[in-house]
Amino acid sequence: MNKFIFVTGGVVSSLGKGLSSAAIGHLLESRGLKISFLKLDPYINVDPGTMNPFQHGEVYVTDDGAETDLDLGHYERFTSLTLSQQNNCTTGRIYDTVIKKERRGDYLGGTVQVVPHITDEIKQTILNVAHGTDVVIVEIGGTVGDIESLPFLEAIRQMPFDVGRENVLYIHVTLVPYIETAGELKTKPTQHSVNKLREIGIQPHILLCRTDRFLAPSMKDKIALFCNVDKDAVITAKDVESIYEVPIVFRKEGLDELIVRSLRLEAGPPSLRAWDAMVQKLKRPTHEVTISMVGKYMGSKESYKSLSEALVHGGLPNDTGVNIQWIESEDVERNGPDQYLSETDGILIPGGFGLRGIEGKVETIRYGREKGIPFLGLCLGMQCAVIEYARSILGLDRANSSEFEPHNPYPVIDLLPEQRTVEEKGGSMRLGAYPCHLVEGTLAHRIYGSTEISERHRHRYEFNNDFREKLTARGLIISGTSPDGRLVEIIELKHHPWFLGTQFHPEYHSRPHQPHPVFAAFIEAALKRKFGR
Repeated sequence: MNKFIFVTGGVVSSLGKGLSSAAIGHLLESRGLKISFLKLDPYINVDPGTMNPFQHGEVYVTDDGAETDLDLGHYERFTSLTLSQQNNCTTGRIYDTVIKKERRGDYLGGTVQVVPHITDEIKQTILNVAHGTDVVIVEIGGTVGDIESLPFLEAIRQMPFDVGRENVLYIHVTLVPYIETAGELKTKPTQHSVNKLREIGIQPHILLCRTDRFLAPSMKDKIALFCNVDKDAVITAKDVESIYEVPIVFRKEGLDELIVRSLRLEAGPPSLRAWDAMVQKLKRPTHEVTISMVGKYMGSKESYKSLSEALVHGGLPNDTGVNIQWIESEDVERNGPDQYLSETDGILIPGGFGLRGIEGKVETIRYGREKGIPFLGLCLGMQCAVIEYARSILGLDRANSSEFEPHNPYPVIDLLPEQRTVEEKGGSMRLGAYPCHLVEGTLAHRIYGSTEISERHRHRYEFNNDFREKLTARGLIISGTSPDGRLVEIIELKHHPWFLGTQFHPEYHSRPHQPHPVFAAFIEAALKRKFGR
């Protein structure tokens, strides 16, 4: 029988339910168990693909082309899993499925209600990811008490009656704040949060108490008493220097042993030696470089979560810590690049959409190209590099993307042909993993060590082949294309220390235990520049 762990959160958002779920998955996988994840998001959007990054953070993309919540990135980075469309589901998708069934007549004239029809669909979604696993870890988005989360909470309340009480474990992530003026930790927020959950009919088995220090035994005893849980089920979820320490902290608190015992799992001893060595290397690097990330969503660093983590991963094989300098591209437009980039070791232009801040990105790329600063452009970053090269080297001053200027005479970046008839915005881009052929002898080929790779994409616009011959004749190298040669996937520059632009998003494939070669090579180039200076 499959086992199910349901992770809920209370008091405030951003307590770390996703990281806690990922860390639990890592601990269980390290003990030889087969796991899977499901993130249930309470918003009515079918997926986060059309949501503003300031509201929702990064849109994570899976190999099969699903646009998902950023927590799936945590799940993949902390485990060996490659997740898919079925590992993320929203209220919008649940209701869409139920309404389609009703239109088909599946309910045979019955009144369609939240209970049982919506909750049954949620439970079926949970069961769908359970095949071939020992444990399914289900994270419920939002905060207990939000009206949006109620159908999901009602569904997981019913689960023990469907699969057996002995096969279900409820873990609640809550806040134990330290009040500076009082000089003490406060348990009332946790008490109220648990009471709210119990009003719904769910008694948590384990509490993960987010706090800035380890909880004293007396504090744990108090929380256990007022929240009706065992004393050893009050776990400190302490703030850490690196997110990759979370499994280590949970292990010290005995969380994995408690889960194994509570669910009566047949599991081997945990094996965290390699993970712990990676964390120690990450915390105590020999060198450090500064990477300037120039983007348009810098007010929300969650918008670039996979990217910032991939940079950290890239530092590991170089024994190098990465200091990310977050720069708004609009600030570069107003003030020029020199005051932001004169001391940097590398420049990264991330993906994005829309006209705002584009000229700042183009100006940043010009500066990096002329100064010989290691440069990495991803998706929109690659497209901006093409725009800058066409303007500066070909003399096409008005060169642009048709995304920003539809009637531009030099659209060096243009809409993909198959996108011209697309009317709906959601889920209609070029999404997911696609193969790419690399040209031998190029920088990209040296980085990957192969001529055939596969990377994840999320874009509508592409390098315009009408300008391909002119650009390559003036030194632009096209080092990666789709297998048929039609789509440009990677560009380089002939006379530059390290300059690479990719139409895809390599950050989605990076793991701390398996750093992506593009980021490892980028950090290596930045380190060489630092030593050279």
